[in-house]
Amino acid sequence: MKKTLLINCNVVSNGMIEQQDVYVVGDTIEKVGPSLQVPADDHYDGAGRYLLPGVIDGQVHFRDPGLTHKGDLFTESKAAIAGGVTSIIDMPNTVPNVLTLPIWKEKYDIAAQKCLTNFGFLLGIGQHNWKSWTDEDIAPMLALTDDGLYFSGKGKLLAQFPEELGQLMTRFPHIPIALHCEDEALIEKNLEEQRALWNGNIPFSQHHLIRSTEACLLATQSCIEVAKKTGGRLHVLHVTSGAEAKLFDAFLPFEQKRITAEVCVQNLLFCSDDYAHLGAQIKWNPSIKTKQDRDELWEALLKDKIDIITTDHAPHLWEEKEGGYEQAISGAPMIQHSLNVMVDFYLEGRISLEQIVQKMCHRPAQLYGLKDRGFIAEGMKADLVILDTAAEWTVGKENLLYQCGWSPLEGKTFRNQIKATCVNGHWVYRDGHWCTELYGQPLRRES
Repeated sequence: MKKTLLINCNVVSNGMIEQQDVYVVGDTIEKVGPSLQVPADDHYDGAGRYLLPGVIDGQVHFRDPGLTHKGDLFTESKAAIAGGVTSIIDMPNTVPNVLTLPIWKEKYDIAAQKCLTNFGFLLGIGQHNWKSWTDEDIAPMLALTDDGLYFSGKGKLLAQFPEELGQLMTRFPHIPIALHCEDEALIEKNLEEQRALWNGNIPFSQHHLIRSTEACLLATQSCIEVAKKTGGRLHVLHVTSGAEAKLFDAFLPFEQKRITAEVCVQNLLFCSDDYAHLGAQIKWNPSIKTKQDRDELWEALLKDKIDIITTDHAPHLWEEKEGGYEQAISGAPMIQHSLNVMVDFYLEGRISLEQIVQKMCHRPAQLYGLKDRGFIAEGMKADLVILDTAAEWTVGKENLLYQCGWSPLEGKTFRNQIKATCVNGHWVYRDGHWCTELYGQPLRRES
């Protein structure tokens, strides 16, 4: 087995930053400690840079199968690697939608032939499809979700069906139910009002009023009530408003929480003021909301009301974002730059590196039952990232790896750079060089 020794690294893990050496044997971290004297085939000198666990992005849309004109498991996982992401959890709104066990298993087979990162896939839930599933069927699932399924028509979000949601949570009390919380009826009402107000030519600046705070709050409140009543395990995806953030508990230790929440990096970066110059590029569902919402999301994140940070990475072709507000598809690519965004916030004094690692590495691993990932410790899988916090670079077409070829961050200059990314003990990206052999492993729940 290959043996790699990383020296002179500032290791960020478990709430601490320590100068340590890390010894990797095969795909596993064998030893962590100062001045290790061990035999190695490969030496990497961290030169005082930071060594982080690989980021686990708990919400992506890699479009494979059926929508691979937008991106696929190879192109988007390569972009993920460049951004320090070593594990992804993909949503079920592909073609076909992942609503059955055979389709779910087929996605793992596809990923084994294409995906550079570790990969996990969520099984989609509706009102009725889950009723024939057994505990044995569900045991390896990272979570169940309704996310993205609304793209195939209305009435697909479980927040609209509290009785069925309660039955689901009662049937499977230990598996996270990850939900997209918006009230569809209120969104439709808001849309009709805006159509009338703007004579059918709605500006993008109204998106946060159509997919409004109230629409998110009503749905999130409903789902939380069901979870508390049944004792179910609820995870609220992409929280976008301060009003929602106030609903979550900051007092329980994470391991005791039955209700958890996430925020997407774009909601910590952008606000509704940015529609004026970015328009369709920052049209997501749920929407980017006001500056006050952004500030309150930050407050909730730092107080541990919000538990993890994701991207909701959702590539679309540029032409799919054109044609006006109602024609432009919601979603945008973010995974290549999510860690860069957060580290720049660290450099501004907004958040610590330890907190970034907690929210992007530790907590996702714990939430989804990945016992041997998300930390730098002996016995863990060697998913590692070398971070330079004194390297300036600018996002441009020439360095984008998304198949769709664009980003809402084009022209942005970062003050930090990912220098190397290791997946299961192998350097997929290292100091400008790529090895695109497939080292990613399937993710299954182990708790």
